[in-house]
Amino acid sequence: MKVTYRNAIEACQKCIVDCRICLTEMAGKESMNDCPKCCIQCIDACDALLKMMTSDSAYVKQYALLCAEICEYCADHCEEHKHEHCKECAKSCRACAEACRKIAA
Repeated sequence: MKVTYRNAIEACQKCIVDCRICLTEMAGKESMNDCPKCCIQCIDACDALLKMMTSDSAYVKQYALLCAEICEYCADHCEEHKHEHCKECAKSCRACAEACRKIAA
């Protein structure tokens, strides 16, 4: 595994945790947008990228770009809510998107 993946791995891990918390907290609550559905997609995207990075796949850059897009999508939706868990999720998603774009460059 490349050392350059360390920040992205940590960002993906935090994003997964915060998305899971958001998903759990939103269970049974009304949502005016794609939250919490976006959290499910974000968790899956980050998990896939983690697997690609830890296996030093030749497709890391492509997965990282897609993961960044999904994280931004999730952040956009979670930011629209006033819940603290949604705000924290959006923050982690933005940080993850930034880390993903760096390794995709």
